[in-house]
Amino acid sequence: MEIPMNPIFTSVRVGRYALPNRLVMAPMTRSRAGFDGTPGELAMEYYAQRAGVGLIVTEGTQPSDDGQGYLTTPGIYTPAHVAGWRTITSAVHDKGGHIFIQLMHAGRMSHPDNTPHHRQGVAPSAIAPGTGMFTVTGMQDIPTPRALATEEVRQTVADFRHAARSAIEAGADGVEIHGANAYLVQQFFAPSANTRTDEYGGSMENRSRFAIEVATAIAEEIGADRTAIRLSPGTTMWGIDEGADGPDLYRHLVAELDKLGLAYVHIMHQGNEALLADLRKIWHQSLILNRPGRPRDQIGDDVASGLADLEAYGQMVLANPDFVMRLKANAAMNQPDHNTFFGGTAQGYIDYPVLNARTDISS
Repeated sequence: MEIPMNPIFTSVRVGRYALPNRLVMAPMTRSRAGFDGTPGELAMEYYAQRAGVGLIVTEGTQPSDDGQGYLTTPGIYTPAHVAGWRTITSAVHDKGGHIFIQLMHAGRMSHPDNTPHHRQGVAPSAIAPGTGMFTVTGMQDIPTPRALATEEVRQTVADFRHAARSAIEAGADGVEIHGANAYLVQQFFAPSANTRTDEYGGSMENRSRFAIEVATAIAEEIGADRTAIRLSPGTTMWGIDEGADGPDLYRHLVAELDKLGLAYVHIMHQGNEALLADLRKIWHQSLILNRPGRPRDQIGDDVASGLADLEAYGQMVLANPDFVMRLKANAAMNQPDHNTFFGGTAQGYIDYPVLNARTDISS
């Protein structure tokens, strides 16, 4: 009897693009860019190696000097950044792949020693996250950020718009707004990080406003069908507490974003299945689901059940450039080397082995 094909390997339309499969490379910080934010020379090979997935979402890429949090992360707001990313997008396209650049403003998750201008981090409110960060001189406590003035919030929206345009100029197929993992967009959602009294604070509608304005500005600039957003409802890392109305904030937010017709929403799932089911009903475009630690034998289950249109995987793709081939062949997976995740050289970056004729493949 013929075994039916896993639906994860079927084609799907996302925004303006037809993708060959429903597997997504999740965004993962690798900290190998130059100190000016230009992507490193090895990044072209790194992303091109993984072009077999339906969609690559790049590492978080800052839209401005203020947006940088960690050491040697890439930017996408200067001519040098655009030129650097163009080599990467061209290499991915040459392999038949698709790539969205993730726009990530770290907000208060920053240290002056890590940014080009060495200034205090900015955030919705002057509240420190209560954690440390690796810098050129080692681990340091993250200092209290400076609260953005109302006009500066609007300028930050404009920074995202400019970065999105720069990404398209660099050949990216689209951009994903990083609205997850305790960075700036999610800081606006959380009362523990946002005590503002202007139109960006207080009610859940106001706390959602910044994300909606960023998505609207980018959609106007490059097209809604090339604009996406990543969310992680219920994240509690680094001092983030979205409060009792957190789930309702996401229901409101996703309903408003749905009106824009964005290419996709990417959910970093934190365990609230009822909320996830509600968001699936509210959202009418493609939904990418990332379940951290998802076992290999469950790959494709969320697509098969209809809960997601695509599934995103991080460390398995990091360690297996030929991830799709290995899944189809039921071959063993390389194990990721955690010691080489952040910073360094080609080791643990572009030297993971791929299948060949001599590789043992299980039946």
